[in-house]
Amino acid sequence: MQDATFTTLLYRYFFFGWLYKDCTRGNVFERAAAFRYNREHAHWLLTYMRRWLWCGLVFYALGGFAEWVLDAPFLSIVFYVPGALAVPVNAVIGAAWVGLKVLPATF
Repeated sequence: MQDATFTTLLYRYFFFGWLYKDCTRGNVFERAAAFRYNREHAHWLLTYMRRWLWCGLVFYALGGFAEWVLDAPFLSIVFYVPGALAVPVNAVIGAAWVGLKVLPATF
């Protein structure tokens, strides 16, 4: 087994697409098996949600520090934008989790 590069590990730390199977390809049995697999791994979405939540809070705090303490409003933008982008990412992760845990499978 090869060691993954740092960029691959960083991608896998923040994005969950590599962990799930495509439910739109194959016949009905393959799609159902992929959906079951995805449903069994849905608990990992909460981990990704926590990671993005903490990153958003840290970036927001750094933006507030840059704005209030350092009195650098343009530097605070560098931190506020990633902090704000964590909100829609968490919304997508939450929708995916609800779709896998709550909604019934339709093929």
